[in-house]
Amino acid sequence: MHTRQTPGVVSREIAIHLERHGCPAHAAGAQRYFKDEVKCWGWRTKDLRSYARAVHAALAPDPELLLNVAERLFAEASLEEKGLGVLILQPSMKRFGGREFRRLEGWLDRVATWADHDTLTMTLLGPMIVADPRRVARPLRWAASRDRWHKRASAVSLIPGIRQGLFMEEGRIVTDRLAADRDDMVQKGLGWLLREWAKHHPAEAIPVLAAIRGRASRLVLRTGCEKLDAADRQRILRK
Repeated sequence: MHTRQTPGVVSREIAIHLERHGCPAHAAGAQRYFKDEVKCWGWRTKDLRSYARAVHAALAPDPELLLNVAERLFAEASLEEKGLGVLILQPSMKRFGGREFRRLEGWLDRVATWADHDTLTMTLLGPMIVADPRRVARPLRWAASRDRWHKRASAVSLIPGIRQGLFMEEGRIVTDRLAADRDDMVQKGLGWLLREWAKHHPAEAIPVLAAIRGRASRLVLRTGCEKLDAADRQRILRK
């Protein structure tokens, strides 16, 4: 791989490598985690991360090329290409600013599955919101979107901050806006946020869970209560 090549050439080389070195048996097994058929070459996570480090090392001397290649990969169909598009940026993330955040936010329009969504939001967008808390205004806007992936991102992107005791008020607002949503991808994302909140800061999470008892689905409430003690969990889940 040569860093003086164009993004299209480099991304194509990467795509060929991913296809050639995948495992069909592992790809078939991965399908059971998705309702719809997905394109997957069968890479294991640890191997994809190892390859991502090698790609990053090759492209990092040219940051614009790195970002352009990552964007092309995330626009492709396979789980590995999308995942790699995120992972090759992770080591350079501390150097990213507002321009890069806005560009990565645009990737939400290219999400195809919960897997590439969660890799993007938990690896890049969420940590970048923690790095510059002014960006927490963006999840509040995503929560009002009609798009399922923007709504899921509004919850999931807050998790890195919630774990650190940040963004409690924003978490409450997002929870209130998404509580009655019937999309299972949105429900699972909100439930995940609430579970992490309850795990790390139960005193603050319990009133939020109690406030949505009459509107949220059982999936959201059950997931959100998983890490609570038995008494608090029973109080939230009682009918």
